[in-house]
Amino acid sequence: MLHVREATINDIPQLCDLLTILFTQEADFQPDSVKQSQGLHQIIEHPEIGRILVLHNGSTIIGMVNLLFTISTAVGRRVAILEDMIVHPDWRGGGAGSTLLQEAIAFAQASGCSRITLLTDRVNESAIRFYQRHGFTLSDMIPLRLLFPE
Repeated sequence: MLHVREATINDIPQLCDLLTILFTQEADFQPDSVKQSQGLHQIIEHPEIGRILVLHNGSTIIGMVNLLFTISTAVGRRVAILEDMIVHPDWRGGGAGSTLLQEAIAFAQASGCSRITLLTDRVNESAIRFYQRHGFTLSDMIPLRLLFPE
């Protein structure tokens, strides 16, 4: 039976494994378990930043999603940025992703968020369709990045 719960520090090794899958398929990112572990620690240890929800089957985590919180001056309230949505490939196509996303949407609403924003690769048509089936719409906004040297 699949269940969703908040991530704990003990989940980080399994979450890094999922992020390796995600960042291998995304054009803008590269897997780096040290960096991913550092980021996961920061979110889990500081829940005011956001929350990580995990979808698990027994002790095995099969999916995850991050909700990071900020304030939007456009809406005058708290909003969420949805990042790192991933379901293990062995569990795709059977509703696991929908279960995880629906829980994330409910969690964001219960946390006082008035909007969720997410980014996905332009060429990932299946992901775009997936999010649209759950009420997300394409935005006219274009993401831009400024990277700083490490």
